[in-house]
Amino acid sequence: MTYWRAIPQTDGHRPKGAERLAGGWTWVSHVERIERGGARTLVPLHETPSAVIERLTACRASVSGLSMDTPRLMGILNVTPDSFSDGGLFNAPDAALAQARAMVAEGADILDIGGESTRPGAAFVDEADEIARTAPVIAAIRAADTTPISIDTRKAPVAQAALTAGADVVNDVAAFTFDPAMAEVTAAAGAPCCLMHAQGDPATMQDDPTYEDVVLDVYDFLEARVAVAEAAGIRRDQIIVDPGIGFGKTLDHNLVLLKNLSIFHSLGCAILLGASRKRFIGTLGAAPEARDRAPGSIAVALHGVRQGVQILRVHDTKETRQALSLHMAVS
Repeated sequence: MTYWRAIPQTDGHRPKGAERLAGGWTWVSHVERIERGGARTLVPLHETPSAVIERLTACRASVSGLSMDTPRLMGILNVTPDSFSDGGLFNAPDAALAQARAMVAEGADILDIGGESTRPGAAFVDEADEIARTAPVIAAIRAADTTPISIDTRKAPVAQAALTAGADVVNDVAAFTFDPAMAEVTAAAGAPCCLMHAQGDPATMQDDPTYEDVVLDVYDFLEARVAVAEAAGIRRDQIIVDPGIGFGKTLDHNLVLLKNLSIFHSLGCAILLGASRKRFIGTLGAAPEARDRAPGSIAVALHGVRQGVQILRVHDTKETRQALSLHMAVS
């Protein structure tokens, strides 16, 4: 099988024949042609198949009213007692609403509400408990604010309750594999979705993750899950893909995926990067405590922007917004 990885560029001197990547802020004149188990060759864009060019250059559609022609920040709001970075801080409704308002004021374009920790080793949460944690918070935020809200869940009843409460987007870390009814619920609501790659369940995913080729294996998985979502009635232009940094990946797997993020533009979907405060940042950046990983998280986020990633899922909204504003101003 042949894969195509765009080589994103940002310099103001864009050569003749170069095209905007995904209608965004980077441009592409060459792509890397990759054969599984074989050669990797640099090819001019105009020499690639027309279908590939279309996928790489087509403007990405707006998601819940947010245009994808500029990087967007998704603020993380975990209403859980045990999330790896902020567990227990915002699981009371009043604290969650106050944090949501703060993140919007700091520059969040969308709020991602989660009621089940998916950190390595996390325990399963009953769907009734997950609904009790998330639906009232979503309803309270929606009553006070129009900022788009995504529900971070892998369970269809939780997604349905969240959508009823006012959520706009379904963000499934299992990409509709844990609960196949998720596709039907999302399609019936006419909601956009984010499909993430994860190898294994949160309780065991870091035990011994292995791949033949992590970049191509993740790509194949996401391509297959996009097809499932489309078959359920969800339009491709309303599907976001997430390579799942830290979910069933070693440090080296994470780094290889980050270096090759632009391959996922070939799926013709917007891309989400969720690397904020992950363990590999602490390892490489000498920050054992998750709360001390903002600088490294921002560095990875800006790398994602240079790769054309449209959505950054972050804990440190204010700091990332400032860095992003400066990055875009000088790029």
